[in-house]
Amino acid sequence: MIRKIIQIDEEKCNGCGLCADACHEGAIEMVNGKAKLMRDDYCDGLGDCLPTCPTNAISFIEREAAAYDEEAVKRHLSSRKTSSNRSTANTSPVESQLRQWPVQIKLAPVNAPYFDGARLLIAADCTAYAYGNFHQDFIRGKVTLIGCPKLDAVDYTEKLTDIIKNNNIKDVTIVRMEVPCCGGIEHAAAEALKNSGKWIPWQVVTISIEGDILN
Repeated sequence: MIRKIIQIDEEKCNGCGLCADACHEGAIEMVNGKAKLMRDDYCDGLGDCLPTCPTNAISFIEREAAAYDEEAVKRHLSSRKTSSNRSTANTSPVESQLRQWPVQIKLAPVNAPYFDGARLLIAADCTAYAYGNFHQDFIRGKVTLIGCPKLDAVDYTEKLTDIIKNNNIKDVTIVRMEVPCCGGIEHAAAEALKNSGKWIPWQVVTISIEGDILN
């Protein structure tokens, strides 16, 4: 049948995931960092997702599409809920691995005792929310600095350069999200390492929207 249905422009999509959260039918999911309409029969054509998209990547079109199937949507949402409940069952409180305060790059002092001999973690804000075992896998045993270059609208390069240059840093781990805006924190950290004039082992870990480690 010919009916009104959403269309997602992958070129415009920035991978924020707001549309997936706004879709009450679960018709939109994040795949490889981009929003995707999973099945035509999950989309009711009402467009709750449209106003949430910050890049205007979603629009209405009329095309041949399967009819909206309310029963299929109910089964889909029930399956997602069951899967979520399984993943959160039988869990015990997790001990925080944070070793110092403050953690924001903007607020951190350039010289502090905890930087001496530190393994430094430089992470984008969202990574700790996206990756469930962040404390155990990344924060444990490290001094943590976090930031978001998009929201802070600042270049962290100079501050990070001063921290690395003026302290005995053993190694650096950079953790970012797969979305393009997170490239800012990776670039700032890489430039700071170069500008410090030191040779320090470092690595970049990228987290997907779904909470998986990509590399």
